[in-house]
Amino acid sequence: MTADLDTYIRARYPLLWLVTPEEARASRLITDVAEQQRKRCLFWSYAAGVTNPALPHEQEAGLREPTAVLRAIREADEAGIWVLRDFHPFLKDARVVRELRETALALAASRKTIILLSNVLTIPPELEKEITVVDFDLPGAGEMGRELDAMLEAIERSGNTRIELDRRGRSHLVQACLGLTLREAELALAKAAIQTRGRLDQTAVEIVAAEKEQIIRKSGLLEFYAGDEALSTVGGLETLKEWLRKRVRAFGEEARAFGLPEPRGILLVGVQGCGKSLVAKSVANSWRLPLLRLDVGALFSSLVGSSEQNLRSAIRLAESIAPVVLWVDEIEKGFAGVGARAAGDAGTAARVFGSFITWLQEKEAPVFVIATANDVRALPPELVRKGRFDEIFFVDLPTLAERTDIWRIHLLKRNRDPADFDLHGLAMASDRLSGAEIEQALIASLYEAFDAGRPLNMDDLYAVLQETIPLSTTMSEEIDELRAWAEQRARKATGGVSKD
Repeated sequence: MTADLDTYIRARYPLLWLVTPEEARASRLITDVAEQQRKRCLFWSYAAGVTNPALPHEQEAGLREPTAVLRAIREADEAGIWVLRDFHPFLKDARVVRELRETALALAASRKTIILLSNVLTIPPELEKEITVVDFDLPGAGEMGRELDAMLEAIERSGNTRIELDRRGRSHLVQACLGLTLREAELALAKAAIQTRGRLDQTAVEIVAAEKEQIIRKSGLLEFYAGDEALSTVGGLETLKEWLRKRVRAFGEEARAFGLPEPRGILLVGVQGCGKSLVAKSVANSWRLPLLRLDVGALFSSLVGSSEQNLRSAIRLAESIAPVVLWVDEIEKGFAGVGARAAGDAGTAARVFGSFITWLQEKEAPVFVIATANDVRALPPELVRKGRFDEIFFVDLPTLAERTDIWRIHLLKRNRDPADFDLHGLAMASDRLSGAEIEQALIASLYEAFDAGRPLNMDDLYAVLQETIPLSTTMSEEIDELRAWAEQRARKATGGVSKD
């Protein structure tokens, strides 16, 4: 990052836009570059006017107005770097836009550089050719490790907190802090020290990791899930679960040393209510990774270019806290209209979808994508071609053995002893029901027993099952079509298809 900024300034790029939420960290880097190039570095804000970090007590409050500071930059004789903080709101003013454009043209042959420092990127069309955008990434593992070492040393010197982390524990702490700014990491450490009563140990690492939920919440593009489901709570799907089990250690350094790449992701297609979403939730918990849900609908905005920017922001956020599981539920609905442009869409869905599948193909960060789909007819062919996902699994209606397992799991969840029920009989009676339909049948039976003021019994369960019309009956043609599609295109998530 320092090398890129140094190169741009030495090459006399007149107008740079540094995008980052870390103003203090970016300001330190700019100041270091200015010292290396022996240039004066001045900072401007609408609140303080022009200030010089080398002379903190001197400031020119009279240069608060945007047009005034731009004229001062053009008239300055000395080479230097001018950092304009949070300048983007003023770019709605046509006069300021024109003034900035003229300043950029005037600086093209000079040794003066303007850096717009902001966490918002909104470039007016008139300035697109004049501005060079520089992304200022969040701290990587190396930088975060160095900063955390300094923080921990300062904490130890204070004498109020004991550091009980070995080398592996510190490595876990660095991993937990990835995706946080340095200030957020510092605050998270302080919070962990208070909650653990002065002991920074493995519990503190978990507290720091939980702070990432705040980042997700503030973005509005991703949802953070903290469920307690495990793969053992998923009935059946043994082939899929075994595939996932073999990749549980695939995000560690041991796998890299063995020559394995990180898993890319899976696409789950199949009958509604058969456990696709449950698999996504349980994988993250079993792998001890954060689970993020991408709401594709939230990406789309009425402003031109905003939808694509939202996708880039969501991807950057997911990558910043990787390794992570990214769940895209009912992906075919999220990108509806890709094949045939919808009225008034102006091709936005197609562009966002194109950016998404390109990222799927080219991504290097350890983001494991789990996409689910019910309607394969709406799946764009570009999504299912090789290279986008590691594997495409077809999730069918549960077999007899799987239904037995599903009944056992749901009875345990409802505080019932499965040994008190005829699981085989229930599995036979729930032929062609999905896992979700079995769960709802159990809940309806519990209501009946609760209303009657007695324990749940087999008669309650059989009575509800007799009244249940399965989705496989009302949508038999669609399910047959889905099975035909999956026959040559997907791998079965279970050992076989129910024939009972």
